[in-house]
Amino acid sequence: MDQFDADRWRLTATKIADDVLFPEAMSVERSERVPRSQLDLLAAARLYGIAAPPDFGGLGLERFDALGDVVASLAGGCLASTFIWIQHLAPVIAVSTTAAAVFRDQWLGPLARGERRSGIAMAGIRPGPGRIRVQPVPNGFRLSGATDWVTGWGLIDTLLVGAVDDHDTVHFFLIDALDSSTLITTHPQLLAVQASSTVTLRFEDHFVPAERLGRTQPYAEWATSDAGGSALNGFLALGVAARCARLLQTDALDEDLALCRIALLTATPGEVPAARADTSLLALRAATELMVQTGSRSILSDQHAGRLYREAGFLLVFGSRPAIKSALLERLRA
Repeated sequence: MDQFDADRWRLTATKIADDVLFPEAMSVERSERVPRSQLDLLAAARLYGIAAPPDFGGLGLERFDALGDVVASLAGGCLASTFIWIQHLAPVIAVSTTAAAVFRDQWLGPLARGERRSGIAMAGIRPGPGRIRVQPVPNGFRLSGATDWVTGWGLIDTLLVGAVDDHDTVHFFLIDALDSSTLITTHPQLLAVQASSTVTLRFEDHFVPAERLGRTQPYAEWATSDAGGSALNGFLALGVAARCARLLQTDALDEDLALCRIALLTATPGEVPAARADTSLLALRAATELMVQTGSRSILSDQHAGRLYREAGFLLVFGSRPAIKSALLERLRA
């Protein structure tokens, strides 16, 4: 994709955020679930396929700058809707870059077009109580264990899930996102983005057909790549900070916003935790200033200031890793 196309993606996301997502954000916050119409709008604008390769209508990862800017724009409109949509990008990227050709041909088109909408279940890969385990059985596999933070339940139909076998190899599957006697959800109450339909998911000897296996990877290799967290998630906080700055009607945060954006775009894996920490704290500072400027009205349930403050707090810990937590605590204690 050329520069014009990248700019078109940015303009599309900004228009949707300003004309639809932000005006409806307070009503979405008070609802039980993001309206499907908002996700349909993102699909119609081809945003579900933005991370797909150009031959599937997307930008691919070569234009990470445009991808990050789109995430920030949408997050500044409505974090709950964006929170569901951004999960979909991981399966698109995974199928694009690492899956076998036959698996890629089967899944990538529907995912890129938003005909299939997906989420992720990756927290269960890490060691700990309830770790998701996989055992081979005739014609497929069985999964057992549990994972938190599966977003968009009831609004997605496909789930990218990771599970570990007895040889410490991670298996990545695309499964149907449907409640059943072996796939059981519970719905926690969240500080923010409650409408994102984020659930805890428990697998009880859940059968997955063999053809749903996308790839495998040694756990140690996966853990190394996972340790610093995702730079893309930092753009969620950047979008919240930018929306606060607009509501404050100030350009005093422009330099900090620009510096955080550059840091996220240029960070090496080892630098991602610091870039994420700085961006999250900028969002918190901007939201705090908006609360103070708004005054006592900000504690009312119909005020954007309170919503954005809760979202900034949420993003301090969303998608976190020990290195990000350490960087945040170091800065807060300083």
